[in-house]
Amino acid sequence: MAVEAKNNPDVAARAAWLHFVGGLTQGEVARHLNVTNTRAHRLIARAQADGLVQIFVDVEATECVMLERRLMERFGLKFCRVAMEIPESGPMPLRSLATVGAQYLMEVSSGKRHKTIGLGNGRTLTGSVNAMGRDPVVGKQFVSVLGGLTRSFAANPYDVIYRLAQKTGAEAHLLPAPLYANTAEDKAVMMKQFGIADTMALIDEASLVVLGVGSLDPDSGSIIDTAIDDPNKTRELREGGAVAELLGQFFDIDGQQIETEFDQRVMAPPIKSLKGREVTAIAGGANKVKAITAALKNGHLTGLLTDEVTAKALVEDHE
Repeated sequence: MAVEAKNNPDVAARAAWLHFVGGLTQGEVARHLNVTNTRAHRLIARAQADGLVQIFVDVEATECVMLERRLMERFGLKFCRVAMEIPESGPMPLRSLATVGAQYLMEVSSGKRHKTIGLGNGRTLTGSVNAMGRDPVVGKQFVSVLGGLTRSFAANPYDVIYRLAQKTGAEAHLLPAPLYANTAEDKAVMMKQFGIADTMALIDEASLVVLGVGSLDPDSGSIIDTAIDDPNKTRELREGGAVAELLGQFFDIDGQQIETEFDQRVMAPPIKSLKGREVTAIAGGANKVKAITAALKNGHLTGLLTDEVTAKALVEDHE
C-alpha cells in the first residue's frame, strides 16, 4: 500500500530513520515507502532541515581546541567553541555555524543555569534554531532582545522565536517592533505600548543573551541593510569608522561604541546593560572578521561560537 508522503512530517521522519538508522539507500527508502527516488530524497532533506536528524561525531579536533584556548586567552572569554571547517559555497559558513549553534542552544535550553534566555536575530541565529532537534524543556522562557521586523522574512526575529518555541515547547516572547523607530519620539511612544514594555522588562531578566554580530561590510548581507532604508546613512556609518553592530548599536575596529542618531531610535536595550550577564555571539565568515574583532574588543562578550577558518583569521590578526 502506498504511503502518503506529501506534506506529511511523519513520513519525512520515517524516511530519515530508514536512511540514517536503517542504513537503506535513498533508492531502497523510495521502494520501502512506495514513492519516487526524488520524493525520497526530498523527504530525507526535509527531515534534516526540520532538525529531526542529529549527527554526532565523537572526536576532539586538536587544532580547534587550540584555537578556542587562544581566543579565550586573547579576548578574555569564559567560553569558546570552534566548529571544524566544512566546504561551503558562499562567504558565510552557515552550515558550520548552524551546527555548533544548535548544539549550544540545546545545551543551554536543557540546562538549569538560565531561566530566561535572550535571543538576537539574523541568518546565523535562524540557521542555528532550525538545526536544533526537538527537545521539550520545562521552566524556561526565551525573549527577543531587539526589534527587527523587516521586509526580509529570512531574517525576521519572529521566525527565530517561533521556531524556538516549536523546538522546545517553552514560552517564547517576541519584541514586536522594527529595529529602529522612525524618531526618538516614536520610540518613546512605542516603549509604553503593551507587548513592548513588558517584553523589554523580560529582556532585563535574561541571564544569558545569544547574539549574532552585524558587519558594516557592503557585501555582508547584514540585517542593517534592510533595517536602514537610506543607503546614504549606512555609508556615513562606514565613513565614520563603524565596522560592527551589536543590538543595533555601532562599534569601531577597537570595540569603542560610536555615537549615532540610531542610539536614540533603536528598539533594544543599551549595550552597557549586558554587563554582568553571559553574552555569547554566534558569528563567522571572511567578511565578518573585522566585525567580530570589534565585538570581542568591546568587552561585553563572554563567549564565542565560530568556525575554524574565522577562528584562524581572528588569531592571525592579533599575532
